[in-house]
Amino acid sequence: MPVTPQTAYLAGGCFWGMEELVRQIPGVLSTEVGYTGGATPDARYEQVKTGRTGHAESLKIEFDPKRLSYRHLLFEFFRMHNPTTTNRQGNDVGTQYRSAIFTTSAEQQATAAEVIRTVDASGEWGGKVVTEVTPFKQFWRAEEYHQKYLIKHPDGYTCHSIRHFRLGE
Repeated sequence: MPVTPQTAYLAGGCFWGMEELVRQIPGVLSTEVGYTGGATPDARYEQVKTGRTGHAESLKIEFDPKRLSYRHLLFEFFRMHNPTTTNRQGNDVGTQYRSAIFTTSAEQQATAAEVIRTVDASGEWGGKVVTEVTPFKQFWRAEEYHQKYLIKHPDGYTCHSIRHFRLGE
């Protein structure tokens, strides 16, 4: 019996580095980079990079819930970006680089809140998690040159890496 994929929408800074790490997690079926969280319809990079659209550089993640739980995906998310910096990841600064979880259901909302409490309690990041948790509204797919960017440009810029934190899974 085929499994119905689930979808997650996450933002943790520059979407290039996030996508490269997320696509390697067992159970992830597909990834797309794009823009979400703002009010500007049909957002494009030239608009989003100004920080005035309200959108964050984000990932749309399709995953197999039999192989990867939403909870585990969120723990991986918190290992690959710094959730304690407001509107910043590495050299990237602005609201478009904020840490955010865009939830598609009450269950995702509750799981996100529980995972954030666990990450905060772990003390691994040495600061309080500032990740925004908000209901998902719309995802605007980024331009093709942004998709799988670090596959196309293996030496391209990224400020993301996996930290081997024990986050209470």
